[in-house]
Amino acid sequence: MSRRAWTVVGIALLVGFAGFAFTTFKSNLTPYVSFHEARSDGRVVQVAGGLDRPSARYDQGQSALFFNLVDQKTGEKLPVVFHGLRPSNFSDAISIVAIGNWDAKGSEFDAQKLLVKCPSKYQGAEIKSYGG
Repeated sequence: MSRRAWTVVGIALLVGFAGFAFTTFKSNLTPYVSFHEARSDGRVVQVAGGLDRPSARYDQGQSALFFNLVDQKTGEKLPVVFHGLRPSNFSDAISIVAIGNWDAKGSEFDAQKLLVKCPSKYQGAEIKSYGG
C-alpha cells in the first residue's frame, strides 16, 4: 500500500474513533431538568431543589427514603423515593440533587443517587478571619 492509502486509513480510523467517543459521551450525560420535564421524560435526569422537611420519612422495612423536593422559584413540589441507606447528612440538607427518572406508575421520581448539600461548617469563617 502506498503512503497515501495509509494516511486515508489513519484518518478514517481517527474519525471513526472520534464519532464513537462522542456518541458514548453524549449517551452518558445526565442533564438538569425542571420538575415538569422530569415528570414527562422517561430518561435518567437530574433535578435539584430544597428539602421539604415535614415530608421526609424513612421506611426501614423497604430501605426507602421518601421526601418532597421543592422548587426554589415556583414552590412546586416533586415527590421522590430513594431506595438505599439514608444519607447521614440528609437531615441537615439545604438542597438536594436527585438523579433518576419518573417511575412507570407516574406517582414519584425514582432516585438512584442523591447529592446532598449541607451548610458548610466554614461558612462565615472568611468574614471572621478578616476582622468582620
